[in-house]
Amino acid sequence: MSSLTTRYLGLELDHPIVPGASPMGDDIDQVLRLEDAGACAIVMRSIFEEQVTLDQMAAHRHFDGASDAEARSMMPDTDVYALGLDAYLDQIRRIRARTSLKVIGSINGSSPGGWTDYARRVTSAGAHALELNLYEVASDPRMSAGDVEERQLAVVREVTREVGLPIAVKLSPFYSSLPNFVQALEDVGAKGAVFFNRFYQADIDPLQLEAVRTLRLSSPEELLLRLRWLALVSPRTRLQLAASGGVHAATDVVKAIMAGAQVVQVVSALLKHGAAHLRALITGLSQFLEEQEYPSLDVMRGNMSHARSPNPAAYERADYIQLLSGWHGPMR
Repeated sequence: MSSLTTRYLGLELDHPIVPGASPMGDDIDQVLRLEDAGACAIVMRSIFEEQVTLDQMAAHRHFDGASDAEARSMMPDTDVYALGLDAYLDQIRRIRARTSLKVIGSINGSSPGGWTDYARRVTSAGAHALELNLYEVASDPRMSAGDVEERQLAVVREVTREVGLPIAVKLSPFYSSLPNFVQALEDVGAKGAVFFNRFYQADIDPLQLEAVRTLRLSSPEELLLRLRWLALVSPRTRLQLAASGGVHAATDVVKAIMAGAQVVQVVSALLKHGAAHLRALITGLSQFLEEQEYPSLDVMRGNMSHARSPNPAAYERADYIQLLSGWHGPMR
């Protein structure tokens, strides 16, 4: 039987398919169902610095009811947060006590001090590793791309210095030179990178003149962007890489591993189909390796990366030119 074992953030995993950051980690019964379906690790969804600030201000129900409208308008709506900090830490402890899963905590901060403080607390609660979610919208025209990147690198440098856990950084695809930034992450002490964060876009209600929150589950087409950058970056970094976004079927897992990923994070497919879908993904991956006579994931990993692909131009500008130049499309 082919080996599905993989190593991610220093953790030995039975297979590479990890339930990613989502509401699934908030409920212990759901976590137990995921373990029964074969999960060997789980990523908690992010604890946000803003919600911790609300906790520290005794904000949740007390703040909402006692403060005036002007003060409330300066703080996020507390209803958008599922778990406060204490509940979040308790959930990590509960998962550790009742399952054998490797627990990867996740934090999303906005100040250097906040990142390190919450990282220490998540570490103390028993997380095996930590994901830093660098979700930032650069809207100040006076701030250069270099300024944004240096600020983010300073956060990663500080957290890795202060916390003993292996750190993965969840990235957006919107860096001017993603391979350069990944190399910089390695230089400041990160152990892994997640491709990619999904930026949730606000829609516009033209009649009510409101920006409307929208949340859509991923589609398999979103995997293509991940595959391209995994294939380009994986041969050139020692970071352990994860694909997140667009993984719905066993063939999607295969593609991500071939591009160079150590693991894939699955969310939307599990939310759509339930925990049992995880077992189907594991079984499908195992069947593919057996049918194609791969003895292990390590043999298959990266065989379609930029360095090993029979057509490396497919990931570069040349293929873009050939595709568009040769496409004529339907004409009327």
